[in-house]
Amino acid sequence: MGPLANRAQFDKVQRMIGMGIEEGARVVAGGSGRPVGLERGFYTKPTVFADVRTHMKIAREEIFGPVLCILPYDDEAGAIAMANDSDYGLAAYVASGDVDRARRIATKLRAGSVRINGAMLDVTVPFGGYKTSGNGREYGVEGRAEYLECKSVTA
Repeated sequence: MGPLANRAQFDKVQRMIGMGIEEGARVVAGGSGRPVGLERGFYTKPTVFADVRTHMKIAREEIFGPVLCILPYDDEAGAIAMANDSDYGLAAYVASGDVDRARRIATKLRAGSVRINGAMLDVTVPFGGYKTSGNGREYGVEGRAEYLECKSVTA
């Protein structure tokens, strides 16, 4: 795993990991600080949290670092509701042995990009967020449209 982009992002990710610990989430892997052997640079330990609750900051914020939060759910409707209960909506991921079910769930998620079963980013399709994650799109026809000026003339 490569380094984060800069010190500000490194510091933010470290603060978020610390906040997760303070709020009672359990570190399953990783944690605060740099990985062993990487004392310099903006490397952060890939971190997995369990016992995360929906009210915790680590579950509600876009961390933009190698941090994964595991949140339990009772049923599919509850999982969808939990995923959509966010001010953000840049990307979502669905993992399922039933691709049709995964596609059905993907249509219900309020995110600008949904990848199923580890699908890679495709730069021929539009990418961008919903809600506070932003407006507009990059890539695809929709991304190129951002650079065009449109004119209507009526008589």
